[in-house]
Amino acid sequence: MIVKNVKELGELIRKTRKKMNFTQKQLAGICNVGVRFIVDIEKGKETCQIGKVIYVMVMLGLRINIPEVKINE
Repeated sequence: MIVKNVKELGELIRKTRKKMNFTQKQLAGICNVGVRFIVDIEKGKETCQIGKVIYVMVMLGLRINIPEVKINE
């Protein structure tokens, strides 16, 4: 899936969480973050800490794939 913005990322995280049968509270406990943080991610809050977002993604088995871009020097 190609994610183009934080709203789409939040939707992907929410769908994945639900597919794994986790509540927001359960996922927050597994990731050692607050429930509010999970709610904010799933709503697409743009100011969520990127490190924590990536950690939540990893805990859900999601990966980020960034293709290498060649820049002429």
